[in-house]
Amino acid sequence: MSAGSFENGTGTVYIVGSGPGDLDLLTLRAARLIGQADAIVYDHLIADGVLDLARADAEKIYVGKESSNHTVPQIELNHLLVRLARSGKRVVRLKGGDPFIFGRGGEEIETLVDAGIAFEVVPGVTAAAGCGAYAGIPLTHREHAQAVAFATGHLKDGTINLDWPSLARPRLTVVFYMGIGGLAEICRQMIGHGLPTDHPAAVVQEGTTRRQRVLTADLATLPEKVAAAGITAPALIIVGTVVRLQEKLAWFKV
Repeated sequence: MSAGSFENGTGTVYIVGSGPGDLDLLTLRAARLIGQADAIVYDHLIADGVLDLARADAEKIYVGKESSNHTVPQIELNHLLVRLARSGKRVVRLKGGDPFIFGRGGEEIETLVDAGIAFEVVPGVTAAAGCGAYAGIPLTHREHAQAVAFATGHLKDGTINLDWPSLARPRLTVVFYMGIGGLAEICRQMIGHGLPTDHPAAVVQEGTTRRQRVLTADLATLPEKVAAAGITAPALIIVGTVVRLQEKLAWFKV
């Protein structure tokens, strides 16, 4: 449902991904829309400096969305987008990463469809791709992994009840979003479902930014090392033998 699908005098909502943190990874389409927006509804993890692209008179509304700390509950946020559009505004809903990869973009546009609001979706570089690249960890490699799985480490009900047998497989790279708080359980389950204790794993904190930190270890020792290093969210967990390439391929210098 593209902009202009409805001729009811309302505005349009653009669901925009801002990428994993480096402003230079923002798409041209995203930058153009941010500069044109009447209102910007933005999350905690948007790219540094992205709001500087907005008009001085644009309304800027922070809605949080940190793990277990939502400044605005999701249902209220959905209705906020509807209200702004119905007031005739061009609205940019600005998210970190990509809106459709653990970004709740689908939930938000369901509400827009039900309310008859025109919208567009602007993809962004998802955190797994960006952080893996900047950390020197290729998510696929012919000698290591022929498949990649993206998993959330924080389900809607607060559990980490995932399909562990499908994730704990050889020659697979698994990237866990929002999982740093459950890291010990993730590693325990991956080992418990068949991966060896020395299976490589890594954590990338604030990837693609000048605050990036990369810690590599194995499933048995990663939780302890992460705790000792004081690494906290936002951070991604990468599990797979591709992690063994990190030291050789690391290129991004903080």
